[in-house]
Amino acid sequence: MKGLLKYLKEYKKESILAPVFKMLEASFELLVPLVIGAMINVGIANMDKNYILSMGGILVFLGVIGLICSVTAQYYAAKAATGFAAKLRYAMFTHIQAFSYEKLDTIGTSTLITRMTSDINQVQNGVNMFLRLFLRSPFIVIGAVIMAFYVDVKAALVFAVAIPILSLVVFGIVFANIPLYKKVQDRLDKVTLATRETLNGIRVIRAFRKESDEIQEFDEKNKTLTGIQLLAGRVSALLNPLTYVIINLALVVLLYTGAFRVDVGGIKQGDVVSLVNYMSQILVELVKLANLIVTLTKAMACASRIENVMQIEEGMGEDVDYYEHHDHHDVHSAVSSGCEAETTKTTNVSGKEKDIPNTSHTLSGKSKDAFIQFQNVSFTYKQASEEALSDMNFSVEKGQTIGIIGGTGSGKSTLVQLIPRLYDVTKGSVMVKGKNVKDYDLDELRKMIGYVPQKAALFKGTIRDNICFGKSDALDDAIEEAILVAQAKEFIEKKEEGLDTPVEQGGRNLSGGQRQRLTIARALVRRPQVLILDDSCSALDYATDVALRDGLSKLSYHPTVFLVSQRTISIQDADQIIVLDDGEIVGIGKHEVLLRECEVYREIYDSQYKEEAESHES
Repeated sequence: MKGLLKYLKEYKKESILAPVFKMLEASFELLVPLVIGAMINVGIANMDKNYILSMGGILVFLGVIGLICSVTAQYYAAKAATGFAAKLRYAMFTHIQAFSYEKLDTIGTSTLITRMTSDINQVQNGVNMFLRLFLRSPFIVIGAVIMAFYVDVKAALVFAVAIPILSLVVFGIVFANIPLYKKVQDRLDKVTLATRETLNGIRVIRAFRKESDEIQEFDEKNKTLTGIQLLAGRVSALLNPLTYVIINLALVVLLYTGAFRVDVGGIKQGDVVSLVNYMSQILVELVKLANLIVTLTKAMACASRIENVMQIEEGMGEDVDYYEHHDHHDVHSAVSSGCEAETTKTTNVSGKEKDIPNTSHTLSGKSKDAFIQFQNVSFTYKQASEEALSDMNFSVEKGQTIGIIGGTGSGKSTLVQLIPRLYDVTKGSVMVKGKNVKDYDLDELRKMIGYVPQKAALFKGTIRDNICFGKSDALDDAIEEAILVAQAKEFIEKKEEGLDTPVEQGGRNLSGGQRQRLTIARALVRRPQVLILDDSCSALDYATDVALRDGLSKLSYHPTVFLVSQRTISIQDADQIIVLDDGEIVGIGKHEVLLRECEVYREIYDSQYKEEAESHES
């Protein structure tokens, strides 16, 4: 929680004034029993109406002043709490935006949503309650005991016995609930995750008729959460009856002994009433204090979870293993030192070592003219037991189109995601324009790259908004060129509002092909030096796919294109094709050479040829 208090710094005035006004309210409240006691002892005992009316006026005055202090305190406490929560929520959202893919994968989206919403709300409530009650309640409890001794020392001994017992019960119940509330938040994460997965995959669930299974799974998680909440609720439910029993027993003793002492003249009637009032005040404030501690317990648990996220390092971490064994001079020297052999040893599907087929000197080894280089690159996902990519070595010249193909799970997407540093390499280095991507400022690096992911992600707004997401100050000429090359112009012009056509969340009012073409246009509008199409043409028909590739080849700024695809027909015209199998390069070369010399590529081509040929003829 300490790490989060910096977001409360701008509300120092409110954080001080809120408890100050609450203490003033409490001070006026402690005077009320004395006034009532005096009214009984003097006014009623002597039938002095003027005295009664004057004491009544004082009570009204104390009530009005107390109300003003209370409202003022509530205002400042609410302003500080909501302002604190707003700044914390903004800071957390900004912090999450800087996370790498790896960190987002590790933490999980559902828990981040819970911490951004439910947890911050709990912390906001905790700050609000703390400012209002943390000083007020102890002040009234201690003040009421002191005032009780001021009224009558012997009668106040009942307070001296009852208060410790009451405190033991209250705080015992509260501290028993602390671990339970932590478990509640953890189970809430799981329920949120189940809800999110179900809503995101509702179409798949319905297609496979798995509604009943999902309902059952959700019900189990919900029952677990409900069970822990009920247990915490039952423990909390003991608070009121036990405290009221103790207080009422103390009141019985107080009234019983007070009655005898009134008869013998040891104490006045008004003093007994004052003591009863102080006892009631103590009961109310201890219950409030207990509820405050429960709220603060929840807030502290939530604050700890938020702080855990805020303490995660932003951006991409440095590859310690790599930099322990290489310095920047060595890396740049290696880039300019010439070329390695034209073939690289690897292992084919059958487990036999073979030379990777290669027709381009540039694509294998190192070259001083290389625009992008992979040097001994390996990558392992966090908490994975095996490498996703192993010993990647190739280089690419500026303006080349590189096709990447392989079976599902072969590492195609992982490979291209290393270029913009969406993930960091585990070993080796990725070089862009002769410079390690880790040495680039991320803004500088990613301004050079247009990346189109597998899943077409669109945002609520208009078509223009989504295209300009790639470059906010894009001119109409750039937008026109982007939608033309992306083959999106035809369907946009058919819309009545054209570029100002509304796009629903996730682009759900557009077809899959339309969504993909808009995401490609979004990448093209920034005129990137490197364009990565990560299997982002899968929803396009053959004719549109061909037109798109033809448009890319005619771009005036000649970007280096990485074209990831499952279809050989989409990449067969590429300058070079990289064939992946189980995270390893098993073939590099042009389409014709790979057909002759790469078994994996030939198998993929043969499995698709008939279908592609029929599609081409139609």
